[in-house]
Amino acid sequence: MDAKLVNPIIDAFMEVMPQMGFPMPRRQRIYLQDRNVISKGVALTVGFTKQMHGKVVYNMTADTARYIASTMMLGVPVTRFNELAQSALREMSNMLTARAATNFTKLGLDVDITTPELVIDEDHTIKVSDSHFLTVEMEIGGQRLDIALAVDREA
Repeated sequence: MDAKLVNPIIDAFMEVMPQMGFPMPRRQRIYLQDRNVISKGVALTVGFTKQMHGKVVYNMTADTARYIASTMMLGVPVTRFNELAQSALREMSNMLTARAATNFTKLGLDVDITTPELVIDEDHTIKVSDSHFLTVEMEIGGQRLDIALAVDREA
C-alpha cells in the first residue's frame, strides 16, 4: 500500500467530522494489521474503484456508533439501531469516503466509491486485504473510531 494514499483519507475525516457538528478529531496511533478486521460492534465498509482499488472500514463500538448517529441527528437519543440511525451511519461513511475520493483527485487519481455496507455485530470478521493493511485510531468526542485502510493504485 502506497503511504501517500493514507493522508487523503485521514484528511477527509479531519475535515468532514467538524462540519457535521463533531468536535475536532485527533489521530491516536497508526499500526499494521493482517487481512481481517474484527468488528467492535458496528462497522461500515466502502470500496474504491477506477484508478484505485481497495476499501476502507470504519470500525467502532456500539456506544460510539450511537454517539455518531445521535450527533448526526441533532442530538436525538439513539437507543437502538433502527433505520434512521443506520441511515445516519451510512451517510457519515459516504461523506467521509466521498471527501477522500475528492482528495485523491488532487493526486491525479480518478476514483469512485461503492455503496457502504453496514455490519452490526460484535466479532464479525471482515476481509480487508489479501495481505497487510493500516489501521488509524481516531478519537472524536471521547469516543474511538478505527479506520482500516487497504487501498492501492490500479496497476
